[in-house]
Amino acid sequence: MLVLGIVPARGGSKGVPGKNVRPLAGHTLLEYTARAARESGVLDRVILSTDSPDIADAGRRAGLEVPFMRPVTLAADDTPMLPVIQHALDAVARGGWSPDIVVLLQPTSPLRRSDHIRDAVATLCETKADSVVTVVEIPRHLSPDYVMRVEGGRLQPFLSDAVRATRRQDARPAYSRDGTVYACWRATVERFGNIYGDDCRPLLIDARESLSIDSPADWDAAERLLAGR
Repeated sequence: MLVLGIVPARGGSKGVPGKNVRPLAGHTLLEYTARAARESGVLDRVILSTDSPDIADAGRRAGLEVPFMRPVTLAADDTPMLPVIQHALDAVARGGWSPDIVVLLQPTSPLRRSDHIRDAVATLCETKADSVVTVVEIPRHLSPDYVMRVEGGRLQPFLSDAVRATRRQDARPAYSRDGTVYACWRATVERFGNIYGDDCRPLLIDARESLSIDSPADWDAAERLLAGR
């Protein structure tokens, strides 16, 4: 089994300008990602996909491969992740290398641990599912069984078939994809045209270890958490 880690990091971030090369508690987001990838011990290659020369240089210093530059047409604010992954797979294939498994590691998850990556790959191999995605349980008061909607000025259960939960403890658990790790077979991308397929398995992680940096407030929260480690 050949396993490829892909780290997508485009230039031009607007939520937190320069976030991929800006020091966070002493290290860049690329360095946190590269260290977790390296220490996982399950990735044969870890490549950085970027359109920015500055990010490419920072990635190389962090120990990431930069075998190509991402075209600017795949680096817009609204560019989906799928064509970025497909471009990376095509690029390494032209170099004569084709992985069995793809692991997407977004640098915006600096609390990621090496065992998150190991467990995702192990679960993918053990279950033979199409994909494995890290999730966190959302607070029970945000469960679809407990939240409400307004219809015709009246408060109604959000789901028509929701459990009649009058206490949040009675609501069914619900989960959110948190972005820490996405693992799938290359064949999943080729067959389904996405990274999930029909059989996507969850890897539940502790909400205290889940943080995706999309805003200055997220950055400040990560700074506090990482400084305390």
